[in-house]
Parts: sequence; structure tokens; C-alpha cells
Amino acid sequence: MMSMNKTVELPSRLSYGAHVHANGIRQHYLRYAGPGPALVLVPGITSPAPTWGFVAERLALHFDVYVLDVRGRGLSQSGADLDYGVNACADDLCEFVRELALESPIYVGHSMGARILLRAASRGLTKGAAMVLVDPPVSGPGRRPYPSNIAWYTDSIAQAQKGMNAEQMRQFCPTWTPEQLALRAQWLHTCDVRAVTDSYEWFHTDDAFPDFSQLNDWKVALMVAGKGDVIRDEDSKEAQSLKPDLQVLRVPGAGHMIPWDDEEGFYRALGTFLGLTF
Repeated sequence: MMSMNKTVELPSRLSYGAHVHANGIRQHYLRYAGPGPALVLVPGITSPAPTWGFVAERLALHFDVYVLDVRGRGLSQSGADLDYGVNACADDLCEFVRELALESPIYVGHSMGARILLRAASRGLTKGAAMVLVDPPVSGPGRRPYPSNIAWYTDSIAQAQKGMNAEQMRQFCPTWTPEQLALRAQWLHTCDVRAVTDSYEWFHTDDAFPDFSQLNDWKVALMVAGKGDVIRDEDSKEAQSLKPDLQVLRVPGAGHMIPWDDEEGFYRALGTFLGLTF
């Protein structure tokens, strides 16, 4: 199966990578400077900040983009003493935004990052101009399990820790471009296994839906992967029952890793919500 991805070549807008001490830990981020307001991008369970670079470059056509390494991933702090629960990650984000004094940013979170955003909104996150929740796991207590098996993550991390190239990564991500595979092969080893397994656990033990009712006057969109099976129609409807003005954006041909499967579809959906053309 061929990837639907058609990456647009752009001059690099990566300005720098930096660290900030916030919520008691070292948090690493990449900044892609653009002409507009701040946009904070929170990646998923095994996606260090550099792996989202191709998306950040495009978003930086309109925004000043900050891509966060969630604790236990990339160059942010990890370790046996860290709490990798959703509340700790949410508090990291709240303090990160405060420490950088970002005013009314747009927030975009993918998968685990979207769950972190959902929780952060009720834990003091600086009010944003908009929030985009990209295919967040909704597999809480009493609900169907998350569709990806934990072994997919742990096996690939174990191989990455030994050293692997893009072609070896292809067995885990068969539809990705060589560039995307190379980036994942380069950075996956930085994902702490306990951070990943703990996150996967709270996907199932922590219910995401009550957080939708806490969004109050936030402008929020839920972006759904048509082929991901992470969010089904009944899930979207339940979320809308708790947040009636929630906008649902669908990318029909994409799996859970939406920008990797259908990059242009991702931008079209995002642009529809934000009133922009990427």
C-alpha cells in the first residue's frame, strides 16, 4: 500500500531547540518561527519533537510553532523517579506555556498529546485561541481497548535502542516515506519504555470523556482518522454531548498517524477549522 503523503518542500523554519525548567523537570522543545501567533504542538506516545518537524515546517507558514518533547521522550527529562501519568504530563504543559509566557496560543495535540491537552485544560492551562484534538485515545474504563498493541511500541523501541535504520523501521510503519522512517529510527530510542507503558496503561484506566465537559468556552475541534478505529462515530457523538459546540473534522483516508498517512488531508481539515490555507 502506497503512502498518501505528499510532503511539500519548504525552506527550513527551524529556529532552534531549547530546554526550559518547568514543573520541576527539564522540558525540551523545538521552535519553528513563523509570522503569526504561537502554536503549541504536543506529540503522541512515541513521537519525539523532531519527528513532527515536517508538520511544524508547514504550520510555521502561519504560526510561531513550539513542538514539545513530552517527559520521557526525546531530550526532555526521563528517569525511574518520574511520574508519567496524565496529570503530571498535563501539569508539564501548563507550566511550559507559563514559563515561555505564550499568550493565547493555538494548541494541537496528537493521540496521547491530545489527551494531555484535554486534561491540561482543567488544570490551569493558559487559555488558548483554539484547541485541536487529533485522534485522541478514548479507551477508558469499561470501554473497548486501544487498537494498537503495546508490543508494537515496546518491540520497536527495543530494536531502536540496539540501533536500526529506516528500512528496518519499515516493518513497523510500512506506508511511511523513507524520510519519515529515518527520523523515527533516529529518535525512537529516546522514548523511555516505562514512560510509554505507563501512558498506554492510563489510556485504559483514565476516562477521557469527562474532560470534554470541562472545556467550557474553549474553541475546540476533534480531528478523526477515518481508518484509525481510535474514534468511532459513537465516540464523536458522546464527546459532542459533553461539548455541544465541538467541531468534528474527518480525514477519511488516514489511519491514526494522520499527517503521515494523508498530510494534505490533515492540513485541509486543520485549515477548515482555523480558516486558513496551508
